[in-house]
Amino acid sequence: MESLCSNSFSSRLLLLFVFFVLSHRVNAGEPVLELVKGFEAKPDSSVVSFQPLLTDPSGNFSLGFLRLNGSRLSLAVTHPNLTDPLWVFDPTRSASWSHKTKLFFNGSLVISDPSSRVEWSTHTNGDRVIIRNDSNLLVVKTTSSVEWESFDFPGNTLVENQNFTSAMALVSSNGQYSMRLGSDFIGLYAKVNEDSQQFYWKHSALQAKAKIKDGSGPILARINPNGYIGMYQIGNIPVDVEAFNSFQKPVSGLLILRLEPDGNLRGYLWDGTHWALNYEAIRETCDLPNPCGPYSLCTPGSGCSCIDNATVIGECIHANSESPVDFCGKTAEFKVVRRGGVEVPFKELMDHKTTSSLGECEEMCVESCKCFGAVYNNGSGFCYLVDYPIRTMLGVADASKVGYFKVREGVGKKKSRVGLTVGMSLLAVIALVLMVAMVFVWFRSWSREKRVLEEDNGLSPGPYKNLGSDSFRSVEMSRR
Repeated sequence: MESLCSNSFSSRLLLLFVFFVLSHRVNAGEPVLELVKGFEAKPDSSVVSFQPLLTDPSGNFSLGFLRLNGSRLSLAVTHPNLTDPLWVFDPTRSASWSHKTKLFFNGSLVISDPSSRVEWSTHTNGDRVIIRNDSNLLVVKTTSSVEWESFDFPGNTLVENQNFTSAMALVSSNGQYSMRLGSDFIGLYAKVNEDSQQFYWKHSALQAKAKIKDGSGPILARINPNGYIGMYQIGNIPVDVEAFNSFQKPVSGLLILRLEPDGNLRGYLWDGTHWALNYEAIRETCDLPNPCGPYSLCTPGSGCSCIDNATVIGECIHANSESPVDFCGKTAEFKVVRRGGVEVPFKELMDHKTTSSLGECEEMCVESCKCFGAVYNNGSGFCYLVDYPIRTMLGVADASKVGYFKVREGVGKKKSRVGLTVGMSLLAVIALVLMVAMVFVWFRSWSREKRVLEEDNGLSPGPYKNLGSDSFRSVEMSRR
């Protein structure tokens, strides 16, 4: 009897253990509402795009493995109707989509991939992981106190009611653009090299309802459900309101703000069926940071063209990735391209000097090896020195606004050399084919002539042409 009871108790313990293990492993397509200690998951090789692991109560947002380029993955929070995730664990790194990668929760949410040397952790001591219905991923204690939240680490997207502080940055998915807060403004910046950025858009606080006070701390920004992004310093009274299209309209849904790969800041509204464009910081194409590419012009109403006016758009001068970041050094030779009807974009955000002539303005750029170009306004005498690689300039009708641009010798020629090499190779192949054809024709002609000669030497054509040596001997014998 004791043995039977003991076996029954052991069986129950085994069943409980099996249930515990199975309940903490998540299969593809079976997301849960919370992750608890002991949870572990690995990528499913059969999943094509996204493997959900955790979902919010509304079912709109999921945490899971996002497949990248077939063989890589990112831990991401997604919405089913958005092409890009709302949050990723690390925008600069990805893990491998393999059995070696695993996500687990032991108080910290951890993703580990020894093969890629990726190790990321929330470094917490929580009891559960959940997603709220606003997409915020949380590590919480049993007491519901928050140990960690994804809203503190934005990627390229801000979500409604998410605080954006001066210590944070939104970064576009391609890493080229960023949004940051200044002392009294929201600013957008373009990455021009590893060490510097170009300021290209600024929205300053109007301070109509509240004033920014020195010494009262930095400002923060937050998307308000009433349809605007507000800047705040103290309390809930905004020092500025930047209105969305849905501002003060009776609409319901989730608002997000995203820094796009083209450098624009756009807001979207989820109305329950689709994401609708709700805000654009930059309305005109030519006001974007680099709409036409390097060494190009963007003219409002006309579109893109090349600064040198000699090539079609898409084939403008391109600096290769191996070029130095400036014109300093003995080997830094360059040619000069001049063009009238040119302005620097975002000139309100750029420093300038006043010179008496175009020549004086150009000379300032010539003397500085860190200068890539200069744009001179003959009317005002303003000289704008461009100390970063030339991107899209602004085309204008006023020919007295002149651009002077340095172009590194050899830049743009590599493509021409490649084209020349391909062309020469093609000609060589054609010549070889013609030569082979000529040899073949000559050989056939020679073979035909040889055959005719052989036939002529072997008696005459006609009925005697097939006479061989035996027949010839028989003729001789008949004569005897």
